[in-house]
Amino acid sequence: MAEKTDHEENVSRDEAADLLQELAREIRGEDRVDIHVGNKTLTLSPASVLEYGIGVEERSPMLGGDHEKITVTLEWEVGKEA
Repeated sequence: MAEKTDHEENVSRDEAADLLQELAREIRGEDRVDIHVGNKTLTLSPASVLEYGIGVEERSPMLGGDHEKITVTLEWEVGKEA
């Protein structure tokens, strides 16, 4: 069974950078990782080797303004080491 938790909010560039740095500190640590998603905290168990992906989307819709989006993905098998 797959479970997904999402959260989006408007933050300043500095706040976004702080949130990314907090995530990086957690991932850099040992063993379990506490990830804050909105008002929820999830405890994850990343492997020592992660699959990393980054994507950039640039859209110019017919209506409305241009949009840009960065998606960063980290993926691993729980309990599996390289």
